[in-house]
Amino acid sequence: MTILVEQPDIAVEVEEKKVSDQTGEENELVLDGGFVVPPTNAFGRTFRDYDVNSDRSDGVEEFYRINHINQSVDFVKRMREEYGKLNKVEMSIWECCELLNEVVDESDPDLDEPQIEHLLQTAEAIRKDYPNEGWLHLTALIHDLGKVLHLPAFGELPQWAVVGDTCPVGCAFDESIVHHKHFKENPDYNNPAYNTKYGIYSDGCGLDNVLMSWGHDDYMYLVAKENKSTLPSAGLFIIRYHSFYALHRAGAYTHLMNAEDIENLKWLKIFNKYDLYSKSKVRIDVEKVKPYYLSLIEKYFPAKLRW
Repeated sequence: MTILVEQPDIAVEVEEKKVSDQTGEENELVLDGGFVVPPTNAFGRTFRDYDVNSDRSDGVEEFYRINHINQSVDFVKRMREEYGKLNKVEMSIWECCELLNEVVDESDPDLDEPQIEHLLQTAEAIRKDYPNEGWLHLTALIHDLGKVLHLPAFGELPQWAVVGDTCPVGCAFDESIVHHKHFKENPDYNNPAYNTKYGIYSDGCGLDNVLMSWGHDDYMYLVAKENKSTLPSAGLFIIRYHSFYALHRAGAYTHLMNAEDIENLKWLKIFNKYDLYSKSKVRIDVEKVKPYYLSLIEKYFPAKLRW
């Protein structure tokens, strides 16, 4: 059953406002509901800057080199078949949140904190600006839970198969994708069945029918869907496509979207601002906010899930 939610009364581009200090200089970014964006990431640098020379930049590019070489149609199909069985672990959503503390995302140039810190930073920032959208708060909390794929109980997949930006496979790799040059070594790059604009897809076929590069996004989407979550379609859309920056930042691959995708993209663009810009050194009192999120989990998920 598909549950639709009322769409936000905004244009597709989410409003950002600059706030000037007393000198007249613009120094802060404010999102729709008033959330003030920090001027720099956790390392004191601009967000999603893959070109800056930093302690992590070389490692991030090497990550994407390996990722782009290996994320092929055949690989994605194998991963979806294996992990779609959901036979690794049985646990609750909150247990998974706590388990995620053991993961640090090597592909992320903005963050080196345990993942649960980022989840709660994102969820609480959205909760402040959209207090009545409980489903969106919960989506923010769980959107990265699929990163447990990197842990031994889940097969200990390498980080290139767990994290990083995602994109469709089975059609041409858009040039807006970060470190695009490394796709040249992907086995699909020169395959005429896969290297055209549409590849194996058709105009307006809907993103549900598109194979995405394998990682935590698609895995958590499968977990939520197969465990009969009652999150609205916009929540599932956010979970599966929140790392699809070529779509929601560069506007690529819109020719594959259907009408429902277009509506859900509005919510994804709202979510992404908080997902990206809430990565800071702000600490969240986990025990203080835990009861609220447990109530949302109970509303939208079974007590135990198959993973």
